[in-house]
Amino acid sequence: MPKPTSRDELIDYSLRKLGSPVIEINVDRQQCEDRLDEALQLYSEYHNDGSEKELFSYKITQTDKDRKYIDINNIGEPIGATGGAITGKNVLSVIKVHQFGEFANINMFDVRYQMALMDYFGINRGLGFNSSMGLARYDSTKRYISMIQDFFQPEKMIRFNRVTNKLNLDADWKNDIVVNKYLLIEAYVEIPSGTYSEVFNDIWLKRYVTAQIKKQWGSNMSKFEGVQLPGGVSLRGGEMVSEAREELEKLEEELRLTYEDPIDFMTG
Repeated sequence: MPKPTSRDELIDYSLRKLGSPVIEINVDRQQCEDRLDEALQLYSEYHNDGSEKELFSYKITQTDKDRKYIDINNIGEPIGATGGAITGKNVLSVIKVHQFGEFANINMFDVRYQMALMDYFGINRGLGFNSSMGLARYDSTKRYISMIQDFFQPEKMIRFNRVTNKLNLDADWKNDIVVNKYLLIEAYVEIPSGTYSEVFNDIWLKRYVTAQIKKQWGSNMSKFEGVQLPGGVSLRGGEMVSEAREELEKLEEELRLTYEDPIDFMTG
């Protein structure tokens, strides 16, 4: 059989793995769809292939400034993306809004610009005023400039909630935020399964969806627990639920230990 490339194909794959069509799987199609939605949500939030880091360039509007927050649904496509497959509506979490303000802008008279202009020829070729600088002095100078920058214009704190889709900047919106200026927003976005069909062939997701449908099947059958069928066969819905729950627990542990990205600790 070809690999699953859609929702229907993944559900059919899971039903076949449970015994269909040889065995009648007593689960409604809509129940299968619901279990798949739950699996995809877990996959996008914790699996390292279910999300990716993106950068968004967003122009501040007067509406943003008046209400003092940014609606994350309005930030458009990430930098370099085409086709609209991923937009702000796919954002799972906002990591950082890169520094903005006077220190974020560099012109030719800025000491950082002059150092960047001269560092290669000065340090590596012995030319210009950086000829005697050396890497150690160059590094300490860059650190000192960074310290001054952080002292006079520290990074702005941010708050983001996926329920409200509001990106709040703890800044002086009257003076720090300028209409028509750009912000660089770093965020994690979910991979839309409707566009990237490889999602449905992920080995962990296939096993998890199958276990979810198995649990649903056992739950549907549990109300007939102990009922004798012709030939002396009895239904065992409760036992099936227990088996599926154990499989799901192992798969969720595998997700956290094997597929989840390590925690990115904040320092400084």
